[in-house]
Amino acid sequence: MIALVQRVSGAQVSVAGQVIGAIGRGLLVFVCAEPHDDESSAARLVAKLLKLRIFADDVGLMNHSVQDVAGGLLIVSQFTLAADTSRGNRPGFTGAAPPALGRALYETVLKLARESHPAIAAGEFGADMQVQLVNDGPVTIPLRV
Repeated sequence: MIALVQRVSGAQVSVAGQVIGAIGRGLLVFVCAEPHDDESSAARLVAKLLKLRIFADDVGLMNHSVQDVAGGLLIVSQFTLAADTSRGNRPGFTGAAPPALGRALYETVLKLARESHPAIAAGEFGADMQVQLVNDGPVTIPLRV
């Protein structure tokens, strides 16, 4: 799975003008499943997200996780993370999982995250979403598990 993680002081996702998910301080996570991914990939991703030490401690070092700071997770599906731009000017998306697998793995990520962390918000798989965020730092981390 591919993820793009942004440390935020706040973020929200809307569909058709309605906010469907929002967090304060925490992580905005864009998630893309790839064809070879399975439930164990989703579990590894959630474990990494919850333990990723990218929040500052008392002396300003990145030593705290989202769990340590009681932050939120806003998890949004984004198949475009698998874009192939190596040929031409139009990206190809064959590196992304087919929609049925992508949806199932996105829902697995959400389920596992909700079982492990109290503050989870989400986008809507396959929807045209608008995401607003205040990137804190800025800190943006690409992950591949």
